[in-house]
Amino acid sequence: MKTQKTILVVEDEISLREAIADVLHRNNFLFLEAKNGEEGVEIALTKHPDLILLDLLMPVMDGMTALKKIRADVWGKKVPVIVLTNLSPNKEQIVEDVVTHKPMEYLVKSDWKLHDVVDKIKEILKV
Repeated sequence: MKTQKTILVVEDEISLREAIADVLHRNNFLFLEAKNGEEGVEIALTKHPDLILLDLLMPVMDGMTALKKIRADVWGKKVPVIVLTNLSPNKEQIVEDVVTHKPMEYLVKSDWKLHDVVDKIKEILKV
């Protein structure tokens, strides 16, 4: 029997987080959620999801800081991360951070539909 994959969504926008949860549920994924980077790090390092969807601009702790903390962990070095943000990766610091901390994908929200994100998750997790 095939086991469900768990996706952690770290996103401060409630409506987007709920929409992502709905589409993940309809595609047979388990769903964990965090409303800021600090919660995201805590949940990631305790629950070890199969993949993390990570926003960059959030209160308490931004997504890039969260990614750095996750990547500092032995488990976190290998977990697939998709950055899903409104920030275009054209600022030098963002490009440097992306290269250093290696998310699997960097998706600009305005360029992607939710079903495209799910397709990318399936591709990465080979489901």
